[in-house]
Amino acid sequence: MKRRMVLTLGLASFLAASLSLPAAAQEKLTVRLDFSPWGVQAAMHLAKDKGWFAEEGLDVDIQDGRGSGNTIQLVNAGQVDIGQVQVGLIGGARAQGAQIKSFMNFQRKTDLCILVDKDSPVSKVADLKGKTVVVFAASPWAPFIDLYLKSGGMDREQVKVEFVDPAALWGTYTAKRADGLMSTVGSALPVAEKPRPSKCLLASDAGITFPAYGLVARDDTLKSRAAALKKLVKVQQRAWAHLAKNPEDGAKAIMAQRPDAKLNPDVLTGQIKLTIEYFETPATAGKPIGWQAEADWEAALKSMEQAGVVKAGWKASDFYTNDLID
Repeated sequence: MKRRMVLTLGLASFLAASLSLPAAAQEKLTVRLDFSPWGVQAAMHLAKDKGWFAEEGLDVDIQDGRGSGNTIQLVNAGQVDIGQVQVGLIGGARAQGAQIKSFMNFQRKTDLCILVDKDSPVSKVADLKGKTVVVFAASPWAPFIDLYLKSGGMDREQVKVEFVDPAALWGTYTAKRADGLMSTVGSALPVAEKPRPSKCLLASDAGITFPAYGLVARDDTLKSRAAALKKLVKVQQRAWAHLAKNPEDGAKAIMAQRPDAKLNPDVLTGQIKLTIEYFETPATAGKPIGWQAEADWEAALKSMEQAGVVKAGWKASDFYTNDLID
């Protein structure tokens, strides 16, 4: 009896001590997004909401951003581990000394577009002659504006390009103080649907290649934390595969993770659907979500050189890696 009591007390003490200890340590990662919540971020929020990161032993801190360019700066400065950004900006960043690469490009098709009225006769670059388009200075569109206009035999003498504060961008367009808005397909069309139904003129129709959204990290982080980043990629592939069939779950997850943002679930769902429509290029068809094609990056590099973003001498492989993609 005495021996049993000792064993019982010992077990109780062990259990009490175990309960007082923290759960098995999870590896912390900070992910900085591009902007305030919208559909392209659905896989991050869904994975957090469903506990899928925790299942892989990851503790992921998801931060809202202030633009892809700002996020890239924070990643390069080592202030955050990972950035979810428009990875086409990597070329310009590396040309200025940044040491980052894309390790997962899930939205691989160029999504840069110019919104114009849905019933407008404008259907190509040349049709913008005499029109006014608005854009913000840090937009990924900025370096490609002249290249785009040139493809239609025009320059800024024929098309008025107004740079406005990001906060004023949508108000300027929806109030019809501009004929067009330079943005991206996924982010813009669902937002414009009610206040100013629109269609898109695609940058790709003018021969511009610009890889859209994905994940970036510093070169040293890609090496030192490869195992954790590989888990992150695995979870994101799972999340996007789920969203392809259940986009509304992404809207719910974003709203659950950002309850104070006053978001519209219909707009979010529309953004998620359009994001997924731009996942594949001919060179990535049938490949895993996030896998990047040399041919796509070579085409992007050509556009960067033509736009003056980078000088000749860079290689496509300077901007991306598939080492973490299964």
